Amino acid sequence: MTAPTPIRVLLADDQTLVRASFAMLVASAGDMEVVAEAGTGRQAVDLARSARADLVVMDVRMPDLDGIEATRLIAADEDLAGVKVLVLTTYDTDEHIVDALRAGASGFLVKDIRPAELLDAIRTVAAGDSLLSPGPTSRLIARFLRAPDTLMSALGGPDGLSERERQVLTLVARGFNNTEIAEALGLSPLTAKTHVSRIMGKLGARDRAQLVIVAYESGLVTPGAV
Repeated sequence: MTAPTPIRVLLADDQTLVRASFAMLVASAGDMEVVAEAGTGRQAVDLARSARADLVVMDVRMPDLDGIEATRLIAADEDLAGVKVLVLTTYDTDEHIVDALRAGASGFLVKDIRPAELLDAIRTVAAGDSLLSPGPTSRLIARFLRAPDTLMSALGGPDGLSERERQVLTLVARGFNNTEIAEALGLSPLTAKTHVSRIMGKLGARDRAQLVIVAYESGLVTPGAV
């Protein structure tokens, strides 16, 4: 049986020691490999193209070009359509997370997560799912979501969703994955995934990250309701 192709990971962080630690961690996993390391946002964009990365682990604060703008450039490049971006942040940079999600990141995690959680996050995002760190999600949305540049003007709201779809959207906004949604609502994981896909289609959302923003902007989920 042919072994699955490893996930090609690009590490983007301006701290050499942090990159080295992440590189060792990724190398310890049999289903992924580090194909490049970037110390600036601009290097991250260039290497995403040249190294044929599947996923970029992107720090927010970097010289030359910050992680948000680098994410925006990657997401807007048609040649990089298959490249996912997982943003890592610390609490002192959390005001940038909503901007990162709007820029096209497929998710975010705080840097104090356990090593196994980072590897699981890479697998989740590489598989095409979005991932949001449940802990700071509502706090971030509460502080920074209601800015003049909102998604509600571009995407549909939840009014056209069924009651079940509204329940699913609420759980997505709380950071639940498909398996957790299925368990909470007594559904199969496949049914939960189908609901999420249908909701994205109805709202015109690109991914689960945008669903979270819509849920909070519409008032379907309120800060602290986690």
